[in-house]
Amino acid sequence: MNFAYMDFPREHWAQIASTNPLERVNREIKRRSDVIGIFPNDQAIVRLVGADARDQ
Repeated sequence: MNFAYMDFPREHWAQIASTNPLERVNREIKRRSDVIGIFPNDQAIVRLVGADARDQ
C-alpha cells in the first residue's frame, strides 16, 4: 500500500488519499484493456468499463 500522501501536510491528506480508489479503478481498466489489445468497436469499450464499474 502506498502512503506517499503522508509526506504532505496533514490537512491535505483527505483530498490526496481520496483519489486512491479512482486510481485503482483506472489501473484495472488499463490492465484489462491491455489484455484485449484492439477493441472491435466503441460498444466493446463501454462494456469493459461498465463491467469494471459494476465490479467495484
